[in-house]
Amino acid sequence: MGTPDFAVPSLKTLAESPHEIVTVVTQPDRPKGRGRTLTPPPVKIAAQDLKIPVFQPEKVRAEDALDKLAALKPDLLITAAYGQILPKRLLDLPSLGCINVHASLLPRWRGGAPIHRAIIEGDKETGVTIMRMVEALDAGDILSQVTVPITEEDTAGTLHDKLAEAGAKLLSETLPHILSGDVQGTPQDERLATYAPNLTREDEQIDWTKPARQIVNQIRGLNPWPVAFTTSEDKIFKIWKARIDDEYSVQDEPGTVLSVTNDAIRVQAGKGIVAIQEIQPAGKKRMSVEAFLRGKQMAPGSRFLVSISEGM
Repeated sequence: MGTPDFAVPSLKTLAESPHEIVTVVTQPDRPKGRGRTLTPPPVKIAAQDLKIPVFQPEKVRAEDALDKLAALKPDLLITAAYGQILPKRLLDLPSLGCINVHASLLPRWRGGAPIHRAIIEGDKETGVTIMRMVEALDAGDILSQVTVPITEEDTAGTLHDKLAEAGAKLLSETLPHILSGDVQGTPQDERLATYAPNLTREDEQIDWTKPARQIVNQIRGLNPWPVAFTTSEDKIFKIWKARIDDEYSVQDEPGTVLSVTNDAIRVQAGKGIVAIQEIQPAGKKRMSVEAFLRGKQMAPGSRFLVSISEGM
């Protein structure tokens, strides 16, 4: 059971194993893009390529969906970013139980956005956990874990790809122990639990009163989706890439543009300076600062709004 790109390597790893995948359960096709074209999720595409049956219930907790899954008599249910909460009837269905491939080192970052939150909060490492599934959110016993370092260059996109591959490898290593019954789960320490709720519009807007390090982490953690943004003169600008500028010593009010050069737009943060390297004006494509400046003048002294409330 899985839906986005993160789950595809795990599915392919399972397909290469000697075990039978009786079905793949994924979310329904959804409208996507400007044309709102009905688009299948990545897991469906991968399953069809592998000639594996696909089931796409709108709600997996619906009785007809549960009846269909019960008729398959599965030994084991594996989820990886499926996107729906599983009801108790489904959790109790497989003889060997249900396991989840989760993109964090549980109990840190339970929830739907663990990859984004790890970078945004400045973590130096994260990883993948394979856990027993229970009715509580990502709270089951830990079966195995692997650690993945987070580099200064990592974005949510690059870290996602590393974790997807690491999760598939960990699953292949852990699965034989689950099937033989010789793996012992380790209860999570609830005192260490932190949560990674799904991202909101507020998470996406840059607050220039924050330190430069936090702003750069936010930009990295929201690239390539949903992308951090800021506003100036009632126009929205998405910020794709930025770095901390340790060499520029001018100070001004947070959000003030200090200098504009072909390599960067330097903006005063609450502490330190953020050098914007890639920007996307509303209605345009992502571009380098050099390309952006060919079509728009942005002079020192210009100002990005500090927060949403400032523009109200």
